[in-house]
Amino acid sequence: MGLRPDELRRVAVEHGLPAFAGKQMAEWLYRRHAGGIDAMTNISKVGRERLAAHCTVGAMPPAASQRSVDGTVKYLFPTAAGHFVESVYIPDGDRATLCVSSQVGCKMGCAFCMTGRQGFEGQLTAADILNQIYSLPERDTLTNIVFMGQGEPMDNLDAVLRATTVLTADWGFGWSPRRITVSTVGLRKGLERFLRESECHLAISLHNPFPEERARLMPAERGLSLAEMVGILERYDFCRRQPRDPGAPRQRRLSFEYIVFDGVNDSPRHAQALIRLLSNLDCRINLIRFHQIPDSPLCGVNDARMTAFRDSLTRRGLFATIRASRGQDIMAACGLLSTAEKERQAREAAGDAGNAGISG
Repeated sequence: MGLRPDELRRVAVEHGLPAFAGKQMAEWLYRRHAGGIDAMTNISKVGRERLAAHCTVGAMPPAASQRSVDGTVKYLFPTAAGHFVESVYIPDGDRATLCVSSQVGCKMGCAFCMTGRQGFEGQLTAADILNQIYSLPERDTLTNIVFMGQGEPMDNLDAVLRATTVLTADWGFGWSPRRITVSTVGLRKGLERFLRESECHLAISLHNPFPEERARLMPAERGLSLAEMVGILERYDFCRRQPRDPGAPRQRRLSFEYIVFDGVNDSPRHAQALIRLLSNLDCRINLIRFHQIPDSPLCGVNDARMTAFRDSLTRRGLFATIRASRGQDIMAACGLLSTAEKERQAREAAGDAGNAGISG
């Protein structure tokens, strides 16, 4: 899983199969979602045996799941390297969104995020990312995918771009890039490369329009400032001033994620600064309720405050929406994903096994 047709052709030839078996494998993987090599029945029995001796599809079912009262389901997926990641399936009428992870833990250290507290445990491969979709029980109902789970996608961009290529290619899942959104706190090299190489939607974790205040919430601000990030975005097709065919549809949508904290980023001063910062961009801003994490001084705002902040933005021409909170009762809402305890248990289990081997 995750290999392109040309790479699958090389795998076929290396194992004594005809080159066209690579195309057959791509069909079985990405269109028919084969669970194993034995299922690839238009490949000869001998060919399947040769492949199975050295290769696996890479599909791994979820190790556990939790269902929220609102229908949201959080899945725990194993990775090929022995780690765990969480994914969240969010049904909503005729839409169904999957929030996928791109790393085990995260390096970014955002003050409001449980994944950031976990720290960085490892990168996911493209197969690990795709498996969250491939092995999802509700896979066939999905309408959208958001890379907003554990990790910073731009810090693992090779794997993320390979995964989105498989998802959108004619030989792959065949999805429109408009069904996929990739989020980032803003890493310069990753962001610029993503903008050049991908047509998927982009979401920026913003959370405060003032650099010094944002840096206290998000250390990544020190690596790429808001002003620099907006400057990069203005060079692409999000800029209001950039001439374009008015009848041509935009290939990508730009949104900014903004968790609203009581007394931290919810004042008229912050609303005015947001409008100034984003005035040249064709974008939307998604306001998100803060979900309390242990030992955090940050607090969310009530519904009235959230609505007032949204209205202060929309009155000045900045399209703002309040994102519905889902799965909070199972720790599946924004900022709550963490596999720190599972990682600790896995390390302890590995240590116990090693000690048993030594003592034996």
